[in-house]
Amino acid sequence: QVQLVESGGGLVQAGGSLRLSCAASGISFSIAAMAWYRQAPGKMRELVARITTVYRTNYADSVKGRFTISRDNAKNTVYLQMNSLKPEDTAVYYCNAVSFADGGMDYWGKGTLVTVSS
Repeated sequence: QVQLVESGGGLVQAGGSLRLSCAASGISFSIAAMAWYRQAPGKMRELVARITTVYRTNYADSVKGRFTISRDNAKNTVYLQMNSLKPEDTAVYYCNAVSFADGGMDYWGKGTLVTVSS
């Protein structure tokens, strides 16, 4: 059974930092593309950052230069370091895995809430 468990969310003031973690189990992590998405109240879920199996990364324009995605295959964990947070970053952040061992199956965590106060 595949599980993606996010942690590290919380309340932070504008300009502050948070580090999100997503621990994966039940998948071949090293051959899974990992990503962070977010969904703000009343808005659609959007891609924040993605990291491929060969550590190639891409980011939403709104977070470039402030957020960094990384992965540790030894720990089956993907991270999202978020700096210079803004109130508009407030959202539920979801971990996503695309498992190539499972023919490209898509998996999601339950999300962690990030609230940035002004």
